[in-house]
Amino acid sequence: MIAGTANSKFGDYQCNSPMAIHKILKDLGGADVPKAPRDVATNILSHLPKNSIITKTDIGGPGFINAFLSRDFLAKQFATILTAGPARPLTAPQTIVVDFSSPNIAKEMHVGHLRSTIIGESICRVMEFCGHTVHRINHVGDWGTQFGMLINHLRTAYPDFNSNPPNITDLTGFYKEAKKRFDEDEGFKKAAQLAVVTLQGGDAFSLQCWRTLCEVSREQFRMVYDRLEITGLVEQGESFYNPRIPRVVKELADKGLVEESEGARVIHCGRAFPLMAVKSDGGYGYDSTDLSAVEYRVREMGAARVIYVTDLGQGEHFEMIFHAARRAGWCGPNTRLDHVPFGLVLGDDKKKFKTRSGEVTKLVDLLDEAVARSKAQLVERLGTEGSTTSQMTADEIDSAARRIGYGCVKYADLRQHRISDYQFSYDKMLDLRGNTAVYLMYSYARIRSIARKAGVAPERVAAAAAAAAPASPSS
Repeated sequence: MIAGTANSKFGDYQCNSPMAIHKILKDLGGADVPKAPRDVATNILSHLPKNSIITKTDIGGPGFINAFLSRDFLAKQFATILTAGPARPLTAPQTIVVDFSSPNIAKEMHVGHLRSTIIGESICRVMEFCGHTVHRINHVGDWGTQFGMLINHLRTAYPDFNSNPPNITDLTGFYKEAKKRFDEDEGFKKAAQLAVVTLQGGDAFSLQCWRTLCEVSREQFRMVYDRLEITGLVEQGESFYNPRIPRVVKELADKGLVEESEGARVIHCGRAFPLMAVKSDGGYGYDSTDLSAVEYRVREMGAARVIYVTDLGQGEHFEMIFHAARRAGWCGPNTRLDHVPFGLVLGDDKKKFKTRSGEVTKLVDLLDEAVARSKAQLVERLGTEGSTTSQMTADEIDSAARRIGYGCVKYADLRQHRISDYQFSYDKMLDLRGNTAVYLMYSYARIRSIARKAGVAPERVAAAAAAAAPASPSS
């Protein structure tokens, strides 16, 4: 394993593999086992060819290999980046599907969707930079028994919704109202259960109600995605895969993967519980939907790699889905199915990030707060807003506050260890010191300001970098 060194006196990179290799050789036994990890390190270095990248190596401690990079090499790399930009990795282009964000219809996006959306979009941009064809897929929750109560609530609360579409701006409130009626009104509950049956049967009126709820939700989602600059996200929700499930289940059964168990049809994957291909009531759930989704993505979309960006708790579920997909023969030897897990966003109390009233924080409210705090900080630095001391107009301040606020939210998330939970803090996120987006933006602005005052255009800097010969020590 090679990693950067914590102290530059030990070089630029360090390899600790000699210790692990020595243990393996010692366990295997034999007459030629090296006496110590340092002997393994010496043997490795004796086979390292001379090159212009590494100028010096040494062995430290019990057997660490320290490598010192050539300063000439680094200077040339910096010059190349300045003039031509970062080099693309030499990889064969592939078709890659990234499944991320995935909010639920008729519910507003909340802080729980933050990490999947930001991490997923970042993966897509990196993959596109590497030359791959990337499909951004939004696997929204747009099907299921909950739509019975939502459809019945829409039908009874807004009977003229077809001619006079309701302005349902508070999706959370709408959902709560429907749930309250479902729990307290037996007549409403029975009508809701019937609405599920008619929806699944293709009833025109039920489908129209369902489409209305979907459109209202999409508009809410779009506003969040626009603010976070999430583009090209294609919706393929549960309803998209639902018609494909029977064929997929039949294929799995024909291949001997499906077994009967207590009235259900299941797929055993070597875990404590199986995948539920068909529930005991004959319906389909998340397992069958995800099986249909992976089959569609690999076969019909031609994906060489499918990446799922969800919370850590879904890891076992996806491992089972991948296991079943490989047993079904859907994946070739070079097909990759990856789950990219992440930890939770926590509040100051180290519990799930919520409002003071205990509600899950809406993502739009979190973004609003970030912009408001960013603007307050900006105004404070510039002087009283609208005064003669300010060099920015009110519109410019608002624009800058949005850019800083959204940038800080993204950076604060991406700088965390991905699979660890982290405490969300507006104060830390907007700190002008340390590893924050504000600090980076401020440093960049200072550099550009220095260049402007010096009358140096960026093109001149790049040209000078290209022409300059590296003048640095060779060690």
